[in-house]
Amino acid sequence: MSSIVECEHVIKRYGDIIAVNDISLTIEEGEIFGLVGPNGAGKTTLIEMIEGLRTPDGGSIKALGLDPTRQDDELKEKIGVLLQTTSIQPDIKVKEALKLFASFYRHGLSDTEELLHTLSLEDKADSRFKKLSGGLQQRTAIALALVNDPEMLFLDELTTGLDPQARRNMWDFVEKVRKEGKTIFLTTHYMEEAEKLCDRVGIIDYGKIIALDTPRNLVANLGAESKVSFTIEGKDVDTTNFATIKAVSRVEKSEEGFILYTRDDNAALQELVRLADRQNFRLNKLRMESPNLDDVFLNLTGREMRE
Repeated sequence: MSSIVECEHVIKRYGDIIAVNDISLTIEEGEIFGLVGPNGAGKTTLIEMIEGLRTPDGGSIKALGLDPTRQDDELKEKIGVLLQTTSIQPDIKVKEALKLFASFYRHGLSDTEELLHTLSLEDKADSRFKKLSGGLQQRTAIALALVNDPEMLFLDELTTGLDPQARRNMWDFVEKVRKEGKTIFLTTHYMEEAEKLCDRVGIIDYGKIIALDTPRNLVANLGAESKVSFTIEGKDVDTTNFATIKAVSRVEKSEEGFILYTRDDNAALQELVRLADRQNFRLNKLRMESPNLDDVFLNLTGREMRE
């Protein structure tokens, strides 16, 4: 793969605030690259500099071989952008908006019917934007970002404000777009979203990239343990035996029951079930939790992800 975006020592200041602080990264052609972090971490500022919407105060950026500062008009012909907030004339119909936005490009799609089909908007083609649900408005905004058949798609906080089902529908769509050969750069503060979609993830906080790797490697390098939590029913249960399970490193009493910490959750779970059978007690509310990107962020920063 070849690099489609190259950022070297990029800096952006707003007065005394350094919004983007000496960031260097590359995005490879055909990948889904995610930039994750809390609100105010610098995600939108960085993505908008790559799109040519903001000018960096230091460093250099190349996107699709172009300088976004000096060649922004040429770059905008090759990229699709979903901003955090999409402002469309509220009374415009979906099909009218697509034709209007396509006319802004030298090579905009002349026929938007396939795009309506791809985003399951055929039934809403004659609906006015203000009448659409939040999920359908977001789907329409993505369609507008695709009317020039871009080589690269930028999605800034794609699923913020959407209900869980609409969010998962968006995830399915992103994976579909990638299969069509497009490179995707998305920002999010939902760690689950990054784990689900991204080939590589950069974690940003206070304007700095504090980790960058595949989601799997970021979690693996954390070295954190899995947790098996449960409550029990039964008389004369000898809970000290939980600590004798070979795969368990420690046992913690919770408000409702117990938490077993382990690096081999399958082995720990099997031994726990055998113990329950021998001591004749019932396991309730059994739940397994593997380490995830939230744990990575907590380990790196010492705090949970802030909204």
